Amino acid sequence: MRYSRQLILPEIGVRGQLKLNNSSVLIVGAGGLGCPVAIYLTAAGVGCIGLVDYDDVELNNLHRQVLHSELKVNWSKVDSAKATLSKLNSSVQIITYKLHLNSANALDIISNYDIIVDATDNVPTRYLLNDACILTRRPLVSGSALRFDGQLTTFGYENGPCYRCLYPIPPPPETVGNCSDSGVLGVVPGIIGNLQALEVIKIAVGLPVSFNKKMLLFDALDGRFTTIRLRSRQNNCAVCGDEPTITMLQDYEQFCGTAASDKTRNIDILQSISRISAQEYKKLVDENISHILVDVRPRVELEICCLQTSDNFLSILIFTISNQRYREQQEPASSLILKKILQDFDVSIKDMAGGLEQWTKHIDPSFPCY
Repeated sequence: MRYSRQLILPEIGVRGQLKLNNSSVLIVGAGGLGCPVAIYLTAAGVGCIGLVDYDDVELNNLHRQVLHSELKVNWSKVDSAKATLSKLNSSVQIITYKLHLNSANALDIISNYDIIVDATDNVPTRYLLNDACILTRRPLVSGSALRFDGQLTTFGYENGPCYRCLYPIPPPPETVGNCSDSGVLGVVPGIIGNLQALEVIKIAVGLPVSFNKKMLLFDALDGRFTTIRLRSRQNNCAVCGDEPTITMLQDYEQFCGTAASDKTRNIDILQSISRISAQEYKKLVDENISHILVDVRPRVELEICCLQTSDNFLSILIFTISNQRYREQQEPASSLILKKILQDFDVSIKDMAGGLEQWTKHIDPSFPCY
C-alpha cells in the first residue's frame, strides 16, 4: 500500500521496488540539498540511507533545510534528520555519521554504499568525494545551489567524466562563494535536491539517467532549465584516466587551499597589529575617542542592521578593486580589503576582527545576527 502509486508504473513495478529496497545510498551533507534528497529517497523505499554531516542545526538553516525544526536547533544535523526520516518510513535503515569526511575515513564509509550523493557546499569535499567514488567505482550524483542558481551532474557513471575531468585544477579560494557568504533562496536547493533524488532512483532501478555526461543548469530568476553536454571522460585524467596518477586520497584542504567547510571563510591578509577585537572597539566607543566607522557591506546587508556607534558613520559599497571582482559576500573580507588599500595613507586604520558577528557574540546579544 505504501508504494502502490509507484509500483503501478511500468518503469518501476515490483522488480524496481525490490531494487530500491536492496539499494544503499550515502548522502554527504544534511543541509539544503541533502534534506530533500533524504526525504524522497526515504519515501521511495531505498533500503539503507547513510547521512554524513559534522554540523549542528542553526536557526538560519531552517529556511531551506526542511528536515529540521525550531525544536531541533543545536541538535546534530544527522540526528535531527534521522528522527524525522524514521517517522516518515520506519522500514528504511538510517545510519548516521557525525564527522568531517576526509581522506582518512572516506573510503571505508563510501565502500559500504551503492550510490553516493554530494550535497555539500565546499570545493575540497567535492574533490574528495569524486576521487573516493572513482577509486571505489561508485556513481556520484553531485548538486550545488547558490543564490538563485543550481547545478546537477552525475559523475563517474557508465564511462562518463568525473569531476577532475572538468576541473583538474581547483579554482582560487577567493572566487568560490557559499551560502554563508553569498546567500541562497531556500527553494533552489530544494529543487536541485529533488532532482538528485530522482537521478539516484533511476540509477538504483536501472533506468537511463538524465545527467550522465550532461550538466543541468537552473536559473530560478528566469525559471529556466538548461542542459549542456559535457566533455567526455579524459584519457589523461589524474584519477579516472587510462594511466591515473592519483591512486589514493590526498589532503584536499591543502590541494584546494581552503577549508572543507561551508562556514564563512576567515581571509587573513593583514597583520594582527592592524586588527582590533569587538571588545577593544567597544572600549574606544565608551571612551568617546574620535573616529570614523566605515561599514563596507553591500546595501542589502546594511538594510538588515548597522552599527552606528560613531557620529561619523559611512557606508561604502566595494565592487571592483584592482580589476578583480569581489562579490557582495564577505563583510570581514571587504573590510580587510579596504584596510589594505588605505594603509599607505597617513591615517590610523583598524579592522574589527570578526565584524558584526563578534559584536553580537561579545558585546550586544540583541544585535541582529544573520
